[in-house]
Amino acid sequence: MAEHRPPFSENRSMSILNAAKAGGYAVPGMCCYNIESIIATVKAAEAARSPAMVLLFPWAIEYAGDSLVKAAADAAHSASVPVSLHLDHAQTPELVRRAADIPGAFDSIMCDMSHYEKEENLKLTSELVKYCHERGIAAEAEPGRIEGGEDGVAETADLEGLLTTPEEAEEFVATGIDMLAPAFGNVHGEYGPRGIQLEYDRLHSINEAVGERVRLVLHGADPFDEEIFRKCMAAGVTKVNINKGMNNHYAWVQDEMRGKPLTSVIEAGTLAMQKAIEKYMHWLGSAGKA
Repeated sequence: MAEHRPPFSENRSMSILNAAKAGGYAVPGMCCYNIESIIATVKAAEAARSPAMVLLFPWAIEYAGDSLVKAAADAAHSASVPVSLHLDHAQTPELVRRAADIPGAFDSIMCDMSHYEKEENLKLTSELVKYCHERGIAAEAEPGRIEGGEDGVAETADLEGLLTTPEEAEEFVATGIDMLAPAFGNVHGEYGPRGIQLEYDRLHSINEAVGERVRLVLHGADPFDEEIFRKCMAAGVTKVNINKGMNNHYAWVQDEMRGKPLTSVIEAGTLAMQKAIEKYMHWLGSAGKA
């Protein structure tokens, strides 16, 4: 793996995930679109005494420039438990560099070049990992291609999924990445009529190949239950990305409380998300670990 410069040893995201690896649990990465979901993640982490990661999509930068990013960084980095800020699915080199250059903001960035052919994916990933590491930022990549799309992620929704092999995982580790998001039957967004069909043997073989050198990340986990999480964690997963499993609760509260004072709707929606996040923290075993 590529050498990290001295400040990188104190990287928040990697400190959180390395502790999870050592402790045999996983950490929730909550996909946040607004300040309420960011606050809910921090409050859940503090209430459950759990580490956590706030995840933003590129949409946050397109929508609000640096403003939402800076608010998220302030909330995460001032928490009383370890909380880091991660940019998920940054799908252009320009965006990765722009995000990495926001001072004191992202602790880690997913350099998602999975919509490129493999050789170009590897080349771009290697360049972007170096750019991130020079700024003390950890990097995630996706070997293969996880099927489907989700709100706020543009480039991969219509492309066919490509399952990860241990050999591909090795190629991506050689780029210097710190986190690896394997494709083993997991799907972004809706799983559709065929349901959840995960290849745990594939995940185990990837973990055996590279799991000591990078932290494994689970994408597409919204409909999973505690049993599935346990199986994924047994195969080395230390970070679990959650989207609708949190954000749906906010939407439901808005429907139920339509016409009520806006502040009460915001507070109730934030609390509903917080309680949902705390449930994931207990399922993943991170509760009480901060």
